[in-house]
This record gives sequence, structure tokens and C-alpha cells, in this order.
Amino acid sequence: MENEVYTEVQKKLDRLCNGMDIVKDKQEEMGEDIAKIKEAVYNPENGLYARLRELETWKSTSSKMIWTLFTAMIGMISAFILKSF
Repeated sequence: MENEVYTEVQKKLDRLCNGMDIVKDKQEEMGEDIAKIKEAVYNPENGLYARLRELETWKSTSSKMIWTLFTAMIGMISAFILKSF
């Protein structure tokens, strides 16, 4: 009887140890995945923040150019109208 209990406890401990090994493996895999995500986000050359910075710079520059072109067009139209009279 005592031997059966010991065997039962041993099987449960083995299953528990196997489960812990699986959790450890999954945790290492998750750590690698998180490292890849951090690299994709924070990489100063190609990361998400670098791309956002480039997009904001482009937006600012293009906005200034559009306003400059708009002002030039209004000036040319005004000059054309005044020259017509």
C-alpha cells in the first residue's frame, strides 16, 4: 500500500516537473519574441519610432511647401487679375 502511494506521488511529481519544463521553454520563447518586438520598435535606424520621426518631418516639410505653393498661386492669380484691368 505504501509503495503504491509512493509510486502515485512520484508520477505526479514527474508530471509536475514536465509541466514546469514546458513552462520554462515557453517563457524563454516569449523572451525571445519580446526582444524581437523591442528591436522592431526601438531600433534607431529602422524602428517604429524612427519611422514616425521621419513621417512627422515629411509632414511638416510638405505642409510648408503646400502653403508656399498656395500663397504663390494666390499671388499669381491676383497679379493676373490686376493686370487684366
